[in-house]
Amino acid sequence: MDHRLPPPIRRIFPHPIPIMNIPHNLKTIGLKATGPRLRILKLFEDTKVRHLAAEDVYRVLMNDGLDVGLATVYRVLTQFEHAGILRRHHFESGKAVFELNEGEHHDHLVCMQCGQVEEFYDAEIEKRQNRIAKDRGFIIREHALSLYADCNKPDCPRKG
Repeated sequence: MDHRLPPPIRRIFPHPIPIMNIPHNLKTIGLKATGPRLRILKLFEDTKVRHLAAEDVYRVLMNDGLDVGLATVYRVLTQFEHAGILRRHHFESGKAVFELNEGEHHDHLVCMQCGQVEEFYDAEIEKRQNRIAKDRGFIIREHALSLYADCNKPDCPRKG
């Protein structure tokens, strides 16, 4: 099945994916367990490509024969983001991509050539950020770190 998604990410830290009782969890956050919501959530739970744009989700649903509009996909993604199920990111293109919120913090390394995104966690970076904030009279509530680089992998599809 050709879903024509962006390249998969490679995780650089162990990270278990939680198993959810999908219909029950949707109801507890005030969302009805509709077909499109269930299918979109299942897509994020099952895909190897962790960062998906609304257009990517729409394309997969269309390829799977689900009759759903792009506006519905945007609406469901936004609802899931507000409910804390998904996280929204804006990487190099400025286009919003979403990932399943698994409750653990991580940062991103983004290839400017091929668009590959690698997730990583580095305790030293986290300690340093907290120390810098503390030294300047701040307490970090939340942060996002995305490093943009050119990969030097031989299999980079846009390497030229």
